[in-house]
Amino acid sequence: MDNAEEDARALEDGRRLFAQACEFVTGAAAPDQVPDAGLPEVAFAGRSNVGKSSLINALTGRRSLARISKSPGRTQQLNFFSLGGRLMLADLPGYGYAKAPKGEVKRWTGVVEAYLRGRAALRRTCLLIDARHGIRDSDRAVMAMLDRAAVSYQAVLTKCDKVTEAGLGRLVEEIERELAGHAAAYPQVLATSARSGRGIPELRSALATLANPDNNL
Repeated sequence: MDNAEEDARALEDGRRLFAQACEFVTGAAAPDQVPDAGLPEVAFAGRSNVGKSSLINALTGRRSLARISKSPGRTQQLNFFSLGGRLMLADLPGYGYAKAPKGEVKRWTGVVEAYLRGRAALRRTCLLIDARHGIRDSDRAVMAMLDRAAVSYQAVLTKCDKVTEAGLGRLVEEIERELAGHAAAYPQVLATSARSGRGIPELRSALATLANPDNNL
């Protein structure tokens, strides 16, 4: 099988996985509410209003699987979704901004950090970065925490339809250079747009490699 055939097969595997039923499992507002780890997991983390819910909806081909809010900082719990009984998706609260009391923000931030540091089933964290702004200091703080916890993470650019191709190319190069200095960072940066569909098949393909095997094949 040549590279083109391998790439096509990988894209098809990703399409098949994300075409399966994706069901809400539970929301966790405290560490003891996190579900038992029965499947490999992928977490989606990023600043408030980075587009996590939009990306998850685009990946699964559903309009309202993950709730989309026009007000940043509204998601205050970890939401878990089972994808075809093969992969668990975890939608994490956004960081960096929230319309909530500081004590409440600190509480749910602590829940997220405890999850990221101690979840044995977590195979990768997709660190979502707004292509219009690039990496912010709050992103770097999360990257440092994931490095210390030895949790694999991959930078995923969102809202790429809102920047020029030249600007996007420069941003990808800049981020890849920065990630080279982080032990837990996956080297490839994926550029996506939930609006146009750009990069969605490639991200599906990457995440499909982390799922349990399809017993129907």
